[in-house]
Amino acid sequence: MSDPEILPSTEPAVPPASPLSGRIFRGPNGIRAGWRVLIFLAIALLLVLAVSAGLRIFTHGRARVGVQVSGITPLGLCLIEGPLLLLTVIPALVMARIERRKFGQYGLPARSAFGKDFWIGTVVGFLAIGTALLFIFALHGFRLTGIAIQGSTIVASAAEWGAAFVLVGLAEEFSFRGYLQFTLTTGIGYWPSAILLSLLFGAAHSGNPGESRFGLFSVVLFGLLFCLFLRRRGNLWWAVGFHAGWDWGQTFFYGVPDSGIPAFHSLFNCSFSGPQWLTGGSVGPEASIFTPIVLAIVAILFSRAYCENRYQIQASDLRLRAKGPAADA
Repeated sequence: MSDPEILPSTEPAVPPASPLSGRIFRGPNGIRAGWRVLIFLAIALLLVLAVSAGLRIFTHGRARVGVQVSGITPLGLCLIEGPLLLLTVIPALVMARIERRKFGQYGLPARSAFGKDFWIGTVVGFLAIGTALLFIFALHGFRLTGIAIQGSTIVASAAEWGAAFVLVGLAEEFSFRGYLQFTLTTGIGYWPSAILLSLLFGAAHSGNPGESRFGLFSVVLFGLLFCLFLRRRGNLWWAVGFHAGWDWGQTFFYGVPDSGIPAFHSLFNCSFSGPQWLTGGSVGPEASIFTPIVLAIVAILFSRAYCENRYQIQASDLRLRAKGPAADA
């Protein structure tokens, strides 16, 4: 895969910077990408500190920042992923104003929200986890043992889990493949940025209970696959849909562990038997040998269906615009 094309700019060239302008902080294209990332992270950290201080004041020092997860519910996921989304969207909005860019350039254009790409990605994600479990079933490592919930609870749980996993998809995709992917791409190129952020994506899941090294390897592969989706579609909506569809199928529909975390109010009861390489052990199917195989199949089919690289950085995007407020997404 090649780096994204840097298209020629129609804007006048920027004159060479004076030595007094600070070459460490500014390059020929404006503030260097690394410093923009640090500013973004500093804003996020300030928000975390402000929220933490506010909680301690209102709870008289009894509130603690940090989450220990032994099981997941839709509400629990929203309480974790909602703040994560805000802590990355708010700094990105600030940076959009500073950089005179549209927020949608960072991967979530409003005009494409929940459109065709999102729904195709959702269906493919659901089919992908089903295919992985089908392979495990074929080798006698997985079986459904019965319906876990009945009646109106099925509809309510399906909707609650669906909304929660859309939020998960938005939060995790934008956190690791939104502003950071865009900005690092302007500095070191698309795929070096994608590899770095996918490794960080895997590291962020290392604290999940029951997680394994092979499970984390699969998480990194998920990150690279999502970067492929972004590269070919030009935005994150396909990846958000796939992320949500996979997680919804895994947690609600089939009721299997998600990175070692058991689900609540899943549609089916199930059981695993066999070696860890087949079933994924305590991690669940994400640590099965068949998950990387399925992800590779998805990558090949996706690449054939979507041949054009749409994630293109204009040459004018490599520097801060000289004037004019950032437009809305």
